[in-house]
This record gives sequence, structure tokens and C-alpha cells, in this order.
Amino acid sequence: MDSFFYFMESFVAIDFETANGNRTSICSVGMVRVENKLIIDSFYQLIKPVPNYYNPMNIQVHGINYHDTIEKESFPEVWIKMKNFMGELPLVAHNKSFDQGCLNAILNHHNLPIPKNLFYCTVSPSRKFYPNLPNHKLSTLAKYLNVPLDHHNALSDAIACAKIAIEVL
Repeated sequence: MDSFFYFMESFVAIDFETANGNRTSICSVGMVRVENKLIIDSFYQLIKPVPNYYNPMNIQVHGINYHDTIEKESFPEVWIKMKNFMGELPLVAHNKSFDQGCLNAILNHHNLPIPKNLFYCTVSPSRKFYPNLPNHKLSTLAKYLNVPLDHHNALSDAIACAKIAIEVL
């Protein structure tokens, strides 16, 4: 089977939120599994960030704070669940440089191997597919496509990314 065709049909959309400016400070993850262009499952979890402090600007963006995550699992425990959820499917993010950068940074921090999953971005294809939009932010595309969005909730962002990917990839 052609891997690009497989990607078009099945993938996992992923989104991270961070506690501060450090890419290792993942405090939540949202993932959406798409098979045959249908959303079939989702995964969301709060994570105790590294380093464990919250920048007030980040709290203002996503609403997650120290008290929400102090008792939560650290990334290595959550990573086991994430790997099981995504399997070998390609990953998709809106602005993958941020999400892939966070994933690589936290895996490197914990001396865990980087997965071999292909990783794609929906930003560039959305620019080609919807050239007349004023910008190609997740919120703009979600509004244009009538996709409900609780922006900066990792699961909501992953759902919106999945729906955009189904349209443009």
C-alpha cells in the first residue's frame, strides 16, 4: 500500500500545551485517531510539566495551572499510553514545528527514543487549499470549516487539526 495514501486515510492528530517557554514543559496532550478519514478515538491527559512551574501568560492562554497538574503523572508514564494510542500511524499537527519540537525535547530530556512515525503539518496544505483566508491559524480554519473549537484545549485543538487534515491532506 502506498504510504501517502495510507496517511490520507489514517493518522493521529496531536496537540500539546506547555506550562512555560520551555518545550519540555508539556502540561497537557490531546490526540485524535483517524481511520478511513473518520475520527474513531481520542486521548487527553494532563501531565506534570518539566520544569514544574507555570508562566502566567501560558496560564492565561490555556487555563491550566500548577494545582491542576501537581498530582498528575510525569511524561514517561503518559508516553507509554501515547505510544499505544498512536501505534505506527503518522502524526499530524497544526504548526508541527511546535508540537514535534515539544515531543522531541521531552523525549530527549528523559532519554527516550524518538518514534519513527512520520510527522506532518496542516499549515502549508491549508494555505494551498484555502488561499483566500486572512491567515491560516487553527482558530481561523476551524471557524471557516465550522469546526467547534475551545482553542488551547489540547483535545479540542487536536480534533480541529484532525478535521482540517481530513479536508486538506
